[in-house]
Parts: sequence; structure tokens; C-alpha cells
Amino acid sequence: MEFITAADKEKIEARLQELKDRRVEITERIAEARAQGDLKENAEYHAARDEQGMEEAEIKRLEERLANSQVAEDVDVPEDMVFLGSVVKLRDLDDDDEDLYKLVGESSGSFDSDEIEVTVSSPMGEALLRSRVGETVRVDLPRGTKRFEILELL
Repeated sequence: MEFITAADKEKIEARLQELKDRRVEITERIAEARAQGDLKENAEYHAARDEQGMEEAEIKRLEERLANSQVAEDVDVPEDMVFLGSVVKLRDLDDDDEDLYKLVGESSGSFDSDEIEVTVSSPMGEALLRSRVGETVRVDLPRGTKRFEILELL
């Protein structure tokens, strides 16, 4: 069971609907390319079929993800505990740098926000999940172990 935020669920549902809506368009492109004749050397036909296959695989992946996930807001979590969707202010105990981290189910790939996205399956995410304000977490990273103090939940 994967926990996701309500916002993540909305994004997944929107992406899923977008892909489903494109099915007709891709089917029409395949039909038009097929009407041109010889399929062996028809690049448009093969490109449309490849795109159709990739999008159908993505539809299946998103449907399975929604079926096997639970919205984190439905879970009773204490207010001082880090959980999915939490934005946490951490202090690196090695150099006293303070940064904001957001615990997410799946990275959005956006680097524009004020907080650093951390997935729950990453070493940092595993260390933060279910920790509390005031605690020190130890994160085993490829370049060594780092320690962070949890200053506050925003």
C-alpha cells in the first residue's frame, strides 16, 4: 500500500484522463497511416503504434497505482509527526545549514519550489517518515552518514 497526498491523487487522475482522451487521436493517426499503404516502411504508422503502446502502458501503471494507494489525509497522524505531504525544516548538524524538505510519494520533477522534494522510498524519506519535531535523524547516503535535526513542521 502506497500513501499519496490528495494533490498527488488529483495529478494522477488528471494525467490518466488526459491519456485516455488521447486514445481516439492516436487510433485515428494509426488509421490514417495504415491507409497510406505499405506498412513495412511507413514511419508514421510505426511511430503512432509505438506511442500507443507507451501510453497504454502508462495508463495501466497509473490505474494500478491509484488502486494500490491510500490518500494520506485519511490516516490519523499526530500533528508533530512527519508523514507524506509534510514540509519539514531541517538543520544539517555538520554545517548548521537549514533547508525545507517536502516528503512526497513520487517526485514531481519540479525544481522551482522553495522546498526540496524527498520521496518516501529514498534514504532521506525513510529516515524522516514517522519522525517527530525535535528528533535527530540519521540518513545513510552513498557518500556517508548525515544527521539532521527536525526543527519544525510547516
